[in-house]
Amino acid sequence: MKIIGDGGHAKVIKDFANEATLGFVIAIGDNATRKKVSLEEYGYPCVPLIHPSAVVSKSALIFPGTVVMAGAVIQADVIIGKHCIINTGATIDHDCILDDFVHIAPGVHLCGGVKVGEGVLVGVGSCAVPGAKIKAWSLVKAGSVCK
Repeated sequence: MKIIGDGGHAKVIKDFANEATLGFVIAIGDNATRKKVSLEEYGYPCVPLIHPSAVVSKSALIFPGTVVMAGAVIQADVIIGKHCIINTGATIDHDCILDDFVHIAPGVHLCGGVKVGEGVLVGVGSCAVPGAKIKAWSLVKAGSVCK
């Protein structure tokens, strides 16, 4: 596994990345930088990386480059785009759709049917009510409620 990045986010990924896995993942926390770096060619396939303690529904669709951290829960029919971060202890309930380069911070809870636009950062401890829509490249401040 080739890991692109060397900050705090990369440190956590390196802690659980399976060295036998072929491919690469971009371990950069900043969404815009992760998007820019994703356009480069590394000679490896980009793969999703899911921590062994995460719970992911068999009907969820997770695109390449996305990282799912420890204790995260992803429920039925969730779609998560490319190069997203689903951080520690986050929960994403049924039928949510996350576009590319989204960062769901630790302890975030998205109820069913939430739509999260490209590049959104949902801050630590925030939540979204059923059916909420969050516009692309928005910053949801820590502890917020998205309606």
